[in-house]
Amino acid sequence: MPEQGALSGLTIIDLSRLLPGPYASMVLADHGARVIAIEDKRFVSDGFFVTTVNRNKEHISLNLKTPKGQEILRKLVSMADVLIEGFRPGVVDRLGIDYERISRINPGIVYCSITGYGQSGPYRDRVGHDVNYLATAGVLDLIGKADEPPSIPGVQIADIAAGGMNAVIGILLALIARNQSGKGQYIDISMTDGLLGFLSIPLWFQQMSGAGPRRSDAVLSHRYACYNTYATADGRYLSIGAVENRFWKVLCAYFGVPRYTDLQYDDAHRLEIIDFMREQFRQKPIAHWEAEFGALEICYARVNTLEEVLELPLFRERDMVLDSPDGNGEMLRQLGIAVKLSRTPGTVRTPPPAFGQHTEALLLELGYAAADVEMFREQGVI
Repeated sequence: MPEQGALSGLTIIDLSRLLPGPYASMVLADHGARVIAIEDKRFVSDGFFVTTVNRNKEHISLNLKTPKGQEILRKLVSMADVLIEGFRPGVVDRLGIDYERISRINPGIVYCSITGYGQSGPYRDRVGHDVNYLATAGVLDLIGKADEPPSIPGVQIADIAAGGMNAVIGILLALIARNQSGKGQYIDISMTDGLLGFLSIPLWFQQMSGAGPRRSDAVLSHRYACYNTYATADGRYLSIGAVENRFWKVLCAYFGVPRYTDLQYDDAHRLEIIDFMREQFRQKPIAHWEAEFGALEICYARVNTLEEVLELPLFRERDMVLDSPDGNGEMLRQLGIAVKLSRTPGTVRTPPPAFGQHTEALLLELGYAAADVEMFREQGVI
C-alpha cells in the first residue's frame, strides 16, 4: 500500500476562483494536502465554477465582506499552512485579509497571490485574461501563420503553466524554507512574468543570429521541413520534429531523397523540401503514416483531437485519463496526476464538490453550533 501523500498533514485555504489558483490547489490536494476552497455564492451565477480543477477539495461558501465571514476565515487561517488568493491587487487590503494581517494571526503562513501582472509595476492595476498576458509577454506574437493575425491557443497557457504551476513551485519552495526557519512568507506570482520563461529558446536564437523571431518562421516553428506539420489524405495532420540530423536522415531515406539530408537547414532549398514533404504526406491517410513510421527512428506524432486523447492507450495505461464516480454515483471522466512519485504517489480520492457542499461541516468543525450556521445563512454570511 502507498504511504500518505507527500503533502499529507498540510492545510491549504484557497480563496481563488476560475483557473490558476484552483489548478494550483488541486495539484497540492492530489498529493495529500487538505484543501478548503472558499468562494462567495454571490458570484456563482457567472457560470465559471470549473469542476475539472476541484477534485480532492472541500468547498465552503463564505461572504468575506461580512464581519462573521471575516471571523470564520480567521479561524480557518489559524489552522492553515498556505493561503492562495487570486484577487486583483489591493482587494485583499480592502477586505482586511492581506498578508501582513493574516501573518499576525499565523506567522508561519505561506501566502500566495496570483495575478496577471504582479503586485508591482506599471501594469499592476490592469485587468486581463490569458490572451492579454500572452500578448504582453510576446508569446502570442509567435503563435499562428506568418501572414495572418496571431492565433489564440485553445488552452490557457498563462493560467495553467505561468500561473498555477509557478504557484505550486513557489508554495513548495516557501514550505521548504519554513521547515528551515519556522517562518512563512509572501509569494507574488505574475502570470505575465511566468510567460517570459517560454521565450528562452527564441531569445537564444536571437542572440545567436542577431535577428528577432518571426511567427511561423523559426527553426522550431515551420521554417524548415524537419520541424513542421503536414496535412494527410484524410484531412488530418501529422507533426514532424526531426530536429537532429540523425532523425532527419531516416525520414529522407524513407522517401528516397538522401540528397536532402545535408540540406536540412539550407535556406536556399527549404521551400523546395517543404513542398516535397507536403506532397508526400497528402497522398496517404494518417493511419498509413503511423503504421509506416512506428518502427522507424523518426520524431513524429499525429495531431490528436480531445476525443482521441481521452481514449489513447498511452494516457489510459499511465492513469492520465481516469473514470471515477462523482457525488451521484455516475462515472466522471477526469485527467490524471502528471507528477508520479514512487513512494508517496498522488491520488484521486474525492470527486469535485458541489458549490458550498462542505460549508456546514466545516463550520461545525470550527466550533459553531447548528443554530449559528442557520443564522449565517439568514444573514448572507454563507
